[in-house]
Amino acid sequence: MPSGVSTPVSPTATLSTPPSPKLNAKRDLQQAVKSALISASTAVEFIASRASSSSSVFIYDVAEHIGFGTFTKEWAGSSDDVASVVSLQTRAGTGLSLVGRLSQGTSKDAANGAVLTAYTTPSGLAMMVQSLTYLPPSTPDSRLIIQVPAVTPVGESFALSPTLAPLTPALAILPDDFTVLLSATPRETVDFAALAYKLTDSHVIHLFDHHGAARESGHTIAPALPSQEPGLTAKDGLKKAGYDAFEYAGDKDASTVVVILNGPLALTAKAVAAKTAGLAIVVVKMLRPWDEEALREVLPLAARNIHVFDDVPAETTQGSLYMDVFSSVLDPLSPGPNVRSHRIVPTRTQEFLDIPLLFTSYLCGLVSTAAPASIDVPNTKKVLFFSTPGSPLASLARSVEQTFVSFNSISSRLLRGHDVCSKPGGLTADRLVLAPKDENAAFLPASVTLPLTPDSKGEANFVAVLDQGLLKSHEIIAHAAPGSPVLISTTWSAAELLSSLPPSVVALIHERDLHVCIVNPLSLVEEVTGGDASEALQVVVLQAAFLRLYLGLAAREEAVFKLLRKAVGDTVQGVPLQQVISATWDGLVEVEIPAPQELSAEDATEVKPLKHFTFNAISVETSEGEVVNGARLGSWHDAAKHIIFPSAFTPQDAQVPSDDEYAQNPSLRPEVPERTYLVTCTVNRRLTPLDYDRNVFHIEFDTRGTGLKYEIGEALGVHGWNDADEVLDFCRWYGADPNKLITIAVPNTDGTRMHTRTVFQALQQQIDLFGKPGKTFYTELAEYATNKADQYSLRFIGSPEGSATFKKLNEKDTVTFADIMRRYETARPGIEVLCELIGDIKPRHYSIASAQAVVGDQVDLLVVSVDWVTPSGTPRYGQCTRYLADLKPGQKVTVSLRPSVMKLPPDNMQPIVMAGLGTGAAPFRAFLQYRAWLKSQSIPVGPTYYYFGSRHRSQEYLYGEELEAFIDDGIITKAGLAFSRDGPRKVYIQHKMKEDADVLAKMLWEEQGAFYLCGPTWPVPDVYEALVEALMRHTGQDATQAGVFLEGLKEEERYVLEVY
Repeated sequence: MPSGVSTPVSPTATLSTPPSPKLNAKRDLQQAVKSALISASTAVEFIASRASSSSSVFIYDVAEHIGFGTFTKEWAGSSDDVASVVSLQTRAGTGLSLVGRLSQGTSKDAANGAVLTAYTTPSGLAMMVQSLTYLPPSTPDSRLIIQVPAVTPVGESFALSPTLAPLTPALAILPDDFTVLLSATPRETVDFAALAYKLTDSHVIHLFDHHGAARESGHTIAPALPSQEPGLTAKDGLKKAGYDAFEYAGDKDASTVVVILNGPLALTAKAVAAKTAGLAIVVVKMLRPWDEEALREVLPLAARNIHVFDDVPAETTQGSLYMDVFSSVLDPLSPGPNVRSHRIVPTRTQEFLDIPLLFTSYLCGLVSTAAPASIDVPNTKKVLFFSTPGSPLASLARSVEQTFVSFNSISSRLLRGHDVCSKPGGLTADRLVLAPKDENAAFLPASVTLPLTPDSKGEANFVAVLDQGLLKSHEIIAHAAPGSPVLISTTWSAAELLSSLPPSVVALIHERDLHVCIVNPLSLVEEVTGGDASEALQVVVLQAAFLRLYLGLAAREEAVFKLLRKAVGDTVQGVPLQQVISATWDGLVEVEIPAPQELSAEDATEVKPLKHFTFNAISVETSEGEVVNGARLGSWHDAAKHIIFPSAFTPQDAQVPSDDEYAQNPSLRPEVPERTYLVTCTVNRRLTPLDYDRNVFHIEFDTRGTGLKYEIGEALGVHGWNDADEVLDFCRWYGADPNKLITIAVPNTDGTRMHTRTVFQALQQQIDLFGKPGKTFYTELAEYATNKADQYSLRFIGSPEGSATFKKLNEKDTVTFADIMRRYETARPGIEVLCELIGDIKPRHYSIASAQAVVGDQVDLLVVSVDWVTPSGTPRYGQCTRYLADLKPGQKVTVSLRPSVMKLPPDNMQPIVMAGLGTGAAPFRAFLQYRAWLKSQSIPVGPTYYYFGSRHRSQEYLYGEELEAFIDDGIITKAGLAFSRDGPRKVYIQHKMKEDADVLAKMLWEEQGAFYLCGPTWPVPDVYEALVEALMRHTGQDATQAGVFLEGLKEEERYVLEVY
């Protein structure tokens, strides 16, 4: 075993493991902040996405491609205090939608006040700058903040780089009323993000190092929510936060000064200057507004040579930073210092990051001195983990970080990156940097401290290989420093390992005297559990193996036990921790690597060169799984495609599965976010008598050629139209030409996608003209009223004081948008504006009344017409049921699908109990069709109880003939039919259920039965009471216990309610 591996950790210290850093809500994030397990980038998203910071967040696709914006989207769906989120694509004219939102006279956002946030990258920002020249001046209530994670793919391998080169040419035309802030450290990143929302007199662009430092975990960052500070200047805001526009570092009397934009190279330059006489660094943290006086003040009097490092796309491009510095120090009356431009192209930036020594030597060459041996914090330990994405063992790095992060005396930082191009399925590298905690020590990103250099000379003090196959494909052992341990998780024996190692790796191990140790966590876990291959236990085995090697001379079973005990407890999944550690102690084997043998010339030509790791993908761990380069991928193989062909990946809500031969028609209801299908009505049959006061009807649609596939119990969304005569009548009254073409924005695209149609088509097919207006409609319409009385009335109804009036209009009078327009005639916005104010017709969803296995290319619905009369005597109709009732065979209808809770149990032998009232019979018709089909295939099915309720058997026994056939064929085991108005006393389904109480209780309690109720809400308490009483009689439990049992069935999806 290796010994003498130095460590900053005391073996007697105690540890506390923080929770997983998955973030779903504000509380989760605050807990993760306390445990130092979130990154600064996540904190930026948290600050920017709060409703108190932004009114809307616009997430451009290029930001999502590099892993920024995913959390904001997730939070928007689960928290009320998150700003509205809009997804946008980066294309020609990018940014005009933001300009439109803030332009006076053309936007509700401008009128109502809005602080907009946009997420984009340096490349995306470069495409946006031209549009930003049209941006109106900022005000406290109308501003734009652009958060820019500095990551850009470069080169043939799409390596991710922090270069700002794409942005440089565009800076010359950036409007003057922009503040441009650049942060590098995690602390700066959070502070500058907050400052952006405090400033009220300018728009703000904040660029930060999402490539490295801002993605590191291990920093204690508490993102306090900012509040506006009117009149605060950017310069004063920086001062209050403890920063300056220009930071000076290095020799106070330096004659050579390097001016560089804040970022990872600037941090490296500061560390070099701290150890190099005669060299100073000026770091630019505020690029706009450019402060000439502040720069001159920070430059030392002894400065003779000023070197300006500019990120530029090509060596022929003159950098804007050079022009700023040159004009600041130019003095016609004195010679002044020499100003020299260093144009750093993206490939050069990548070289400097991959090989920090190259950059260090380049800097020291400016003062003709040797580069310092190291710029690391003393006693820094660097650990490198290589694994395969998605593997359960890939969590080892996070587990080890959690072990160290609780030490007050230790700085523990973790940075994860992926390479999805060099290996099918991808490759993950986790960089863990451990050092004594020193607030005064210079900060260097983990990406600089532990670079993944091609042909590395060995930077890591410890290398862990968690996928044995990587040893044969990639040059990963080369990252191990001379004399360091290498831990390999493998199922190979020592002999198999030796036979599998490439000759170049064997030679390298000998050359650097590496200590190679192997452990088989799968085998050890099966040994201690008697056969259970627990993944969690395998990770604990690897933790124990890591600590034994890392602690070196201090490694004892007792010490490792103390360390892990605080993290995982005394037992892990029922296995004593001490037993796991003892097994690991015995199972960890150091492999003696024999001297390499010289290869013949012929054998040497057959040896394949090992591949290098290239950082080209960023993953974000959400509650729904990992998102890689902005895509929720079916597999990691897709990640490489996403990098190479980003334009082929449409936004999530517009994607169609690749195996779907029926692609979405882009012209079919383009304003609808759902996947839509155009089906044909073939049957529209009334089921109730013509003289009956309820019109219940059965509709069938032909789905051939559409690709529509549905599951039993799903709902069909019908995108209904308004009545044509009523639309034309409104057009005549409003003075709108129904044949005039208008262009309307597709909802939720912020104007980036438009579609054109006639006024009649828009009002009939899209705009909810005869729907119920919300309170905001009254307030917004008031702005267009020319009569003061109309204006005040509309404002009153939309105000909190007008709640009673609004409620009467909405619930008693059931007024529509059209009614309100007629009532307040002087409020007459243009027809395009009116369409925007009203909004779109929402699809109405109906439970599908058929099983596709039975009916094939067909979908059936059971619908009841909705109509009523207002107190004033005006007839009203349900918009969609009226549309469906009027359908004629042959007419086309746009539909979509929605999942439902109504699902058959997984085991066909499980008993099912169905209770349907009126049209609530729809999903149960599908259930019965499917069970009948199973039986026809000689597949046994369990008991099927069906309770159906309506008013009269002769008028409303829906699908009665079919039900009688199902009863005769034994598909329905027992039918409980309750027709409430047919007898001397009213009989409801709960009364029929009580007759079968013992059987129902037995099915639910003993036979894993499932109960379903579909229909109106009013019988739910009575049905619940009937089941509780049945369970009490059958089990002897009291009402509370029986109720708890029923509630538990909800979790198992065996007590399912779909009521309306």
